[in-house]
Amino acid sequence: MNRPLITVAGSFVVGMTLRTQRMPIFGETLIGSDFDMGPGGKGSNQAVAIARLGAQAAFAGIIGTDQLGEIATDLYAQEGVDTTYLQRTGAASTGAGFIILNQAGENGIVIDMGANEGMDGAFVDQLEDQIARSDVVMSVLEIPVEAATRAMALGRRHGVRTILNPAPATHLDEAVLRNVDYLTPNETELRILQGLPADDPTPTLDLARQMQAQGVRNLIVTQGEKGALVLSESDTFEVAGIALSRDIVDTTGAGDAFNGGLAVALAEGKSLREAVRFACCTGRLACDKIGVVPALAHREQAEQLHRTIYGQSQ
Repeated sequence: MNRPLITVAGSFVVGMTLRTQRMPIFGETLIGSDFDMGPGGKGSNQAVAIARLGAQAAFAGIIGTDQLGEIATDLYAQEGVDTTYLQRTGAASTGAGFIILNQAGENGIVIDMGANEGMDGAFVDQLEDQIARSDVVMSVLEIPVEAATRAMALGRRHGVRTILNPAPATHLDEAVLRNVDYLTPNETELRILQGLPADDPTPTLDLARQMQAQGVRNLIVTQGEKGALVLSESDTFEVAGIALSRDIVDTTGAGDAFNGGLAVALAEGKSLREAVRFACCTGRLACDKIGVVPALAHREQAEQLHRTIYGQSQ
């Protein structure tokens, strides 16, 4: 099989993680443990996930000329991610994020996007030839909305499948949503996308139907341990979450791993149901280690879990 090409217009952030017994309150100092610093950012994580799963991954983004930027370039060289459209700037620092994990593996995150904020429509226009020859183009909302939506529009112009992971969520016009083939919010993001409080009690299925009516062709709502709710143009179904005997260690990169697995499976021609199953496998595997990049699965791990759960190889 030829390796599909997936282009990600996205974010790079250096993540710094601490584990604590519980989340601190304002003004309180806690003693933490298990400090880790490493590469992150939703777009970058998804590009690495894609490369590890065997597809060709191309990452387009902006990093600083500081030492944190070297973490990005070293990572992409090691993982085999194409950086033709990765730019460096002295005008802003490389993005940085601070992550606190509790003992259950739940997290709180604060991010300074730094150089990522320099991405705009003109930056993405430079990718048009790259997008045109891709099998899938992906983006996230950690970069300016203008850049993410331009990537979707160029994908639609050239008949390339588009995936938008709307995180962190914000309102998107229907004109934007009509360029999205696969929208992948979690349950909280689904609510924020529609201008609702994050804890709005409206059933997720009802909100998903409202979201799809705004022009999204396929809506995939990730639901953590419960799996995913999928609405396509012809069907609505759920893919159950994957229950394993081992404990969840860290959920920080699960969404990025899910999106990477989804993109690879779709680019390889799998059905939407099979693609979401594979994505659930890659998402669950990302919960087994502290940190995002160390936990992203390689292809053989994902296929092994897929065989265990579904009885066949992806």
